[in-house]
Amino acid sequence: MDFEKSGKFIAELRKEKGLTQEQLGEKIGVTNKTVSRWETGTYLPPADALLAMSELFGVSINEILSGKRLSNEEYKEAAEENLTQTIKASSFTLKERIQFFKKKWLKEHIFRIAGFVVFWFCIVILMGVRKVNPSITGLLGGLLAYCFYVILNNQMMSYVEKNAYDGSNEDSDTHEI
Repeated sequence: MDFEKSGKFIAELRKEKGLTQEQLGEKIGVTNKTVSRWETGTYLPPADALLAMSELFGVSINEILSGKRLSNEEYKEAAEENLTQTIKASSFTLKERIQFFKKKWLKEHIFRIAGFVVFWFCIVILMGVRKVNPSITGLLGGLLAYCFYVILNNQMMSYVEKNAYDGSNEDSDTHEI
């Protein structure tokens, strides 16, 4: 995959639509400097920008990555090559992406987790005040804590799976992991 060739093709497509770099940037949510960097081949647009340009220009993402319009025969070969190059160029392993999104989810939900802990603590204290048998209090408290853990862990793993595996995270303006 030739970043410079892709960049020249992006510039060509932009000009065909009669757009300035600034206008293209506004349509896909980046600055004109970012568009300029793509067009000069300094770096490749992220996946969400490639998708937006593909729709805007009426070409496939493979054509943008290949830097030219592709015939049906060229398409499959280019798709395989572009995918291989993208995987090789990826600077983050799946394990690193999973860790990143776990930490991000925990930061975003710390108050919710704290709320569950406070609620659990209040239930256990209330059972103690009501003089419930200590072994039952411990059993119910442990069961409640385990239920909270399962619920929160399932929500976190669903978030991680959505973002680390298929990349459909809702924070598309943050492209670094």
